[in-house]
Amino acid sequence: MFFSCGGREILQEAYGGEKVDNPFFPYSKEKGPWYTFTKDGVMPPRLSEAGLASSKECPASTLMELCRKAAEKRGDKPAMMVERPCPPQGSPEAEGYLPLDQWTSWNYQQYHDETVAAAKAFIKLGFAQFDSVNVWGFNAPEWIMSSVAAGFAGGKVAGLYPTDSVDTAAYKVVHSGGSVVVVEDKSKLEKLVKGLNARGDCKRVKVFVAYGYEPAAGEKVTVSGCGSVPVMSWKALLDIGKTSGTEQEMENRVAATQPGHCAGLIYTSGTTGDPKAVMISHDNIIFEATSAATLIGKSTGTLDIEMQWRILSYLPLSHVAGLMVDIVTPLVITGGHIPWETVFFARNYDLKAGTVKDRLCAAQPTIFLGVPLVWEKIADKIRAIGASVTGAKKHIATWAKGLALQHSKNCLLGGDGSYPFGYTLADKLVLSKIKANLGLDQCIFGFTGAAPIRVDTLEYFGSLGLQINEVYGMSECTGAVTFSTDQAHQWGSCGWAMPGQELKAFIVDPKDINVKTECPRATSLEDDREKVQGELCFRGRNTMMGYMANLDLGQDHVDEITKKTAEAIDAEGWLHSGDKGMVTQQGMVKITGRYKELIIGEGGENIAPVPIEDHVKKMCDGLNEVMMVGDKRKYNVVLVTLKAKEANGETPGTDELDAGARRVNVEVTKISEAIKDQTWIDTVTAAITSANNNPKVCHNQAFKIQKFTILLTNFSEQENELTPTKKLKRKVVEQRYHDLIERMYKTDGIYIPFA
Repeated sequence: MFFSCGGREILQEAYGGEKVDNPFFPYSKEKGPWYTFTKDGVMPPRLSEAGLASSKECPASTLMELCRKAAEKRGDKPAMMVERPCPPQGSPEAEGYLPLDQWTSWNYQQYHDETVAAAKAFIKLGFAQFDSVNVWGFNAPEWIMSSVAAGFAGGKVAGLYPTDSVDTAAYKVVHSGGSVVVVEDKSKLEKLVKGLNARGDCKRVKVFVAYGYEPAAGEKVTVSGCGSVPVMSWKALLDIGKTSGTEQEMENRVAATQPGHCAGLIYTSGTTGDPKAVMISHDNIIFEATSAATLIGKSTGTLDIEMQWRILSYLPLSHVAGLMVDIVTPLVITGGHIPWETVFFARNYDLKAGTVKDRLCAAQPTIFLGVPLVWEKIADKIRAIGASVTGAKKHIATWAKGLALQHSKNCLLGGDGSYPFGYTLADKLVLSKIKANLGLDQCIFGFTGAAPIRVDTLEYFGSLGLQINEVYGMSECTGAVTFSTDQAHQWGSCGWAMPGQELKAFIVDPKDINVKTECPRATSLEDDREKVQGELCFRGRNTMMGYMANLDLGQDHVDEITKKTAEAIDAEGWLHSGDKGMVTQQGMVKITGRYKELIIGEGGENIAPVPIEDHVKKMCDGLNEVMMVGDKRKYNVVLVTLKAKEANGETPGTDELDAGARRVNVEVTKISEAIKDQTWIDTVTAAITSANNNPKVCHNQAFKIQKFTILLTNFSEQENELTPTKKLKRKVVEQRYHDLIERMYKTDGIYIPFA
């Protein structure tokens, strides 16, 4: 059944739950502040009297206890699988994927034992309680085991993004108090040593451990402030743990670790200054993973079934989504429920080479989290294949996708979930084949998060018979705070507040976050009244401990981090997101903008650029990014990028147009050609005109786009224009293209050629 009801009632009716009278932790101003910023600080679990946030349904625990339970319950079940050795990119052996019997695997007992051996070795080599284990490299079993071993050794994991610069990586090692650094390859070791020596303030590093190559016997590197530091292989590390590690010291540290102690640091990347380290506790991550697993399990009916859950690990494990989905949730499922979960690893070049599909076909995931960029890349490939089909096959495919879209619309909140006549045949002839070709035919739950996704992308996958559920959150709330399921979702909404979590929209005093007024509920997602929109704030058992300050970095640093934490969590425990949005009377949440991204027109109008940008992209499939500029200007202009080969968010890609862009004008194959092509210019102009004429996104003249230009390259992490979660750094882009933007405002015409 599908339901049209309030946020909590959605859950209660959809999953047959009983009404919960006290589902939230009882916050009060007198008991605050609701944060800490020290590495050894404790934030006790924020337990409710009843419901999922209570100790009855989710007992306070630690990651180490979960790891032990998983090994005890399902020690013989596969925990992790990876193609090793990995075929080199571009080689004949790299085509497709290896048969699963050729993958290297760890069962849950081996996972536990290797993790414990690593933890004992960390301690033997000088890892102190509350230190950090830094990991720099692509996703791998050793990455996951290092993060859990950090807990067994009495500390926490502090991952680095694969795309971090030398300076950023070195800062994170020093700031986190890293004493064990695990690296994938020699180049990362060399970069890190260079960065640490350039800083000169590293004091704690005791060892470098390599999991992607074999260091020379007895190898050492010199780090300023740490002296001569050994470099060893993962195998050598395990040998130390097995032969000379101290069991008792490890057990003492495990026993001393409370659920409210920090389990990991998630570094958030701002547009300026050093990244902040979000402290998340053992209780934060276990409650968050339990919530998500419960919702997915009940939605799919698989929480109490003897079956294997499968996921593909490809998103950075240093990001909160990677940590929660790939590391914590498998232990929650395997240790606490009837199913067991296996993590399959993508190859480190899959995103760049566009070969994620091969790993999907191998793993056949039952659960798949795709960031919007990945879903849109998949959609581009399917559209390209569909464009080449003609005749009867084309008619059949169009018929099948039309029925699937009709069913998907029937499944929106308030619908009856019915299947149109002929759907079963359409699924057999077309839809099932498309899903099998993508490796998603066994997927029982697909979802998206980390960045906004366009509604037309959700509609497109609906026409293929694939439901993508949108979730919303941030590192500071340990991942998701809202959720959608097949039974309760709306396109254009990021879902409803998860069990045990409070979420409201407030009008907040810009000078004091403690002064706020709750916004009235919106009548629907289309309600565009300003009074129903405010800053989305939330609180609960998954709210971060705070941002971590390192006392070694001086009082000014400590004061700055304390101030930033106090600006994020108010006296009543509300975490302020910085996102503008609303909550409907049905309990559905919609993001309408980000306060830092709002364009304030010359006349004082508050313009949310994302809905306008998304409409332009919807009307021209060849566009990759559209960025509006117009703050304190007479009118708005946009910078446009085109879909290009190898433009995966990490790198800007090539000059060669990719699938979606090639269809605009088949005779134009390069970006450098498209910027001079009249067909391209007319197509983009028409897309902008469509947005300008749509009153739902352009409420008046001040919202409209007057000029545009097409850039020669895509935005990327490499050029510091995107965050690791692929969010646009608007100020950085504006600064980089300052001269071009000024020329656009001074030049007559709608299309201003790039120069």
